Amino acid sequence: MISLGNHANDTDGVSAMDVDPFLAFIDYARSVISPADDDSDPNGNCSGPGWSWIASRILKTCVAYSSGVTAAILLSDLSQAWNEQCRAGAPKKRPECINQLKKNHRRTKLPNTVSIDTIYDRNFLSLSSVLEAVIVDTFSLPGTNIYMLTLGDFRSSNTIDLYLHRRYYDLVDPQNGILKKGREILLTGCYLRTAAEGSGCPRLLPTEYLVILLDEEEDDDAMLLGAQFCSDTFSSISPDAVKKGVSFSLLARIESIGSLEFQGRFGSLQRKQITLVDNDGVKLKFVLWGEQVLLANLFSVSSMLALDRPFISNSIESTVETSDDFCLEYGSATQLYMVPSIQQEEQVCVALTQNRYQGPRLLNTLDPSQDPKVSQVSLPCDSRGSIDFSSYPFRSFVIDLHDKMTGISLYGVVTDIIKEKHATEALFSLRIEDTTGAIWVTLHFAKFWSLGRLSFGYTVYISGLTCSMTKQKRLEALWFENDIRSSFFILSCLPALINSSCLHKVSNLCDLSSQTNSTQICRVWLDQIAHCHVKMSHSLCGHFVTKTPSGILECNLCRYNCDTEVMRTFHLKITLADESAKVFAWCTGQTAAELLQISADEFSELPEEEQVMYPSSLENERFVVAVVNCKRQGYVIGDGCRILENDAASWEITRAFRCE
Repeated sequence: MISLGNHANDTDGVSAMDVDPFLAFIDYARSVISPADDDSDPNGNCSGPGWSWIASRILKTCVAYSSGVTAAILLSDLSQAWNEQCRAGAPKKRPECINQLKKNHRRTKLPNTVSIDTIYDRNFLSLSSVLEAVIVDTFSLPGTNIYMLTLGDFRSSNTIDLYLHRRYYDLVDPQNGILKKGREILLTGCYLRTAAEGSGCPRLLPTEYLVILLDEEEDDDAMLLGAQFCSDTFSSISPDAVKKGVSFSLLARIESIGSLEFQGRFGSLQRKQITLVDNDGVKLKFVLWGEQVLLANLFSVSSMLALDRPFISNSIESTVETSDDFCLEYGSATQLYMVPSIQQEEQVCVALTQNRYQGPRLLNTLDPSQDPKVSQVSLPCDSRGSIDFSSYPFRSFVIDLHDKMTGISLYGVVTDIIKEKHATEALFSLRIEDTTGAIWVTLHFAKFWSLGRLSFGYTVYISGLTCSMTKQKRLEALWFENDIRSSFFILSCLPALINSSCLHKVSNLCDLSSQTNSTQICRVWLDQIAHCHVKMSHSLCGHFVTKTPSGILECNLCRYNCDTEVMRTFHLKITLADESAKVFAWCTGQTAAELLQISADEFSELPEEEQVMYPSSLENERFVVAVVNCKRQGYVIGDGCRILENDAASWEITRAFRCE
């Protein structure tokens, strides 16, 4: 059991006025969508949307509505999305055989899973979609030998018919066939035949990519596994047996599922490798080619996979990098069965202050009725003991992070950025700080930096983090761009943040101090533009470039040759003013162009005299700006030196809009 950190010292003295408006709106939205009386179920688990679910949904809406959002728009979007999600999991009138199976349904839902109700609603089904179905009926079309399966699922009231692929006809025999009423199957690679194409109702066309689920607690399934799949092992595969065409029936645990690869001169052939381990501990690769890679959508790590008559190929001929002589492939006669791993759960204790730390709604600790109702929650964990926090109902803080945590979301401020100068991969480290502490997060990009401009003092929201302990007993936080659950939002640069009054409050310049660590929104005028130069920046990350002694342009952040990826940008130093104070700030990129109301390229085309006079013509123009505290020590690179991007101004303007 894991206990999350106590934040009592952090909440002492907090007032509603000190709460970040964005965080306050998340808490308010949760109170509207899931009223306090309905926050938990009888088992102590929260029934409403989790903190990270609301935060991610709000930010996605903000990206979609760059001109700004209202509280009504956000609440409407949140309510609709949550209601749809609740309806998808709500009990419905379904065949009794499915209701009986649902009582013991404890496996993890596969990614890309869609419900039958969703297919009817959208009248669409993508090839990569997964159906976790139960056979409700089997029959043949009158006057033909075409077999049909009527399928249902645990989340739908509708059923749908599937034309069974002929490779499975020997399994649908009414007397001895395994494909019969009550059998669970997984399928993908399905085409939908809609009613508009001549059928009275939608049907699924035949697919080769079907996996039959087995339950070891059922006598028939246990007998099938024992009789058919326990005599052969990976060690029993020999060159002579392969040459003679001996068929094997193998049982192994799925240890890992590789990433998608491309083979061939033009990268046209897809390949995916699944590592299998049999009961003797021997490992072998199961390789999928071309469209077969869809089958990997049906697999889950730690599940037992039974392969009947797999095609056995020479590893060298298959271009599989492995020390084994053979590898398995999905052949024309191969049939797959799987004993899915049971979803394990871990009870996670919630500190009493964790609930109160979420915002104004729970700040009144003197009122007994406001005492937190949730003391612990159940979260899924894998066979290695890693707990998935993607559905955790509360906000996670740096102080909460421990070993073996996945699916974590963090909201904080970037206080440092490191890029190793000689790193061959696109690896960056960010130091993210919240009110409880700071942690270094290593970002693994698929190819190159893809977040746009990010610098010191910027407020960020990051999801899909994984935490683990290194051999040196240091907590390591990792983020992988190509993970399906990963997201990264830079709030300080979101146009919708500055345009949405429900997500910010306007601050006076006199309220800014060196202790301010969140993005501030201010109404100002331009008092004086002290510095207006055009420099070259890296188009991918927005940071300035430096010419090396050899004449190469090198990005100050990414630390590599970016001669072909540069663009003109402004470097401005401005005195901002309002009725309360004046503040010296700087900016670059699109924000500087917004303030000057001209692009860097257009500015460069002006005569030199006009370039000198142009900034003074904008003085006293009024703007709404987002500013961050950027006073840091610069970028650390691999050789230990630092690059100072701006050493004069403590504040950076990250977004600006002119007041009409």
